[in-house]
Amino acid sequence: MITSLPLSSSNDGFDDEALFARIADDLTHRGFSIQPNALPLAMADELLLDLHQTRDDEFQRAGIGRKDDYLTNDFVRTDTICWIRGESQAAQTWLNWTGRLQRYLNQRLFMGLFSFESHYAHYRPGDFYKRHMDAFRGEANRILTVVTYLNPDWHIDDGGEMVLYQSETDIEGIQVTPGFGTLAIFLSEEFPHEVRPAKRDRYSIAGWYRVNTSLNGRIDPPR
Repeated sequence: MITSLPLSSSNDGFDDEALFARIADDLTHRGFSIQPNALPLAMADELLLDLHQTRDDEFQRAGIGRKDDYLTNDFVRTDTICWIRGESQAAQTWLNWTGRLQRYLNQRLFMGLFSFESHYAHYRPGDFYKRHMDAFRGEANRILTVVTYLNPDWHIDDGGEMVLYQSETDIEGIQVTPGFGTLAIFLSEEFPHEVRPAKRDRYSIAGWYRVNTSLNGRIDPPR
């Protein structure tokens, strides 16, 4: 799905290179990468604390669509979200880390990733997000989806799996347990997915790398 290019030696030696290399290899050969418990523990702890310290009124009902097309629909999804804008130290740590991943993938896979956006997501017991796509070819500029789970001591019986389907006709999918520090990264235009209800509160970060797209004479996203 992606053409892999040799990695320049100028990137040798940064701390997350082994993880980033596994992700790049998976994206090249499968279009998705599931990395259990892979996020650095200190960063995962910091992000979970930051999420819990975020005021309840900063979370909003999640919706579907963008800008004028944005709407909430409890039939499709019932979680709440809070956009990460970099105000806290934990948010800066996260954005710095995703920035390093962006630079790695651009050099290794020549993906042209331009910007990144992400939000905290809170799924209460019973909340869900039905099968959907994060982007459609020719209609959006989300290229790569990154999901990070922030749920210590999560058990299979707790539910809340993300199911990643490998085609529109796939009905079984790959189940991803939302354990602490697990990463799920996939091409946004290729993989339908859903979030199944959980028996306990479920926390995550959902993010998207974008490329520049000209829409009605404007660059989207703006610099």
